[in-house]
Amino acid sequence: MLAVLAKSGRPLTVGEIAAQAPRGSEIGIRRSVNRLVQQGIVTATQMGRNQVHELNRDHIASAAAEHLAGLRLELWRRLRETLGTWEQQPVYSCVFGSAARGDGGPDSDIDILLVHPPLPGEQPPRNRLKDLASVLSEVAMRLATTPMTNAEAETWQSQVDDLHAKIQRWTGNPLQVLDISFWQWASLSRKEPALFAEVDRDAITLVGAPIPRLVGAPIPRLVGAPIPRPARGR
Repeated sequence: MLAVLAKSGRPLTVGEIAAQAPRGSEIGIRRSVNRLVQQGIVTATQMGRNQVHELNRDHIASAAAEHLAGLRLELWRRLRETLGTWEQQPVYSCVFGSAARGDGGPDSDIDILLVHPPLPGEQPPRNRLKDLASVLSEVAMRLATTPMTNAEAETWQSQVDDLHAKIQRWTGNPLQVLDISFWQWASLSRKEPALFAEVDRDAITLVGAPIPRLVGAPIPRLVGAPIPRPARGR
């Protein structure tokens, strides 16, 4: 609640606080807000028929509330910094889901999309290179479509494994990675429409720029290996 008030640019009713808080019923939040008003951390003002609340920024506890409000921004900064040091760079990466929206609970996963260059032996959807070339620059096209070597694929997996451990240490929350190749990202939107709509709606970009997807494209083919399907979990 204090974090909600700290990041708000205006006074809020209890209902508005409850709508933005990651957890808690409106009745429970109302009781907590009243207690904070009694302690002087929150001020209450009658505005017409509604009572609105603001963080008392003169209170000695307000700095802690403002720090809590900035924790998500600090997480994005650390993620961008970490991904920027990777030997095998993502083509595109973003946070999505409840972490991006700011409405997750204490046990919520942190959902991250990682789009990597094609795996060794992965073939592009037929007749789609020309379509992509029309919307991507030459440099972006080369970066996105040049397959990784076996050694680079192993490095990629090691980096992803290390990111799981980092997120757990930083936040205490588990990391859920949607780890797919460029060709999968470009052609799988038809197979997982709800998931990709969620990514498009909530995405906080970490690396690169959103990649055009080829709706209706056939599924890319891996020579001698199955295509890892996107995992969904909360």
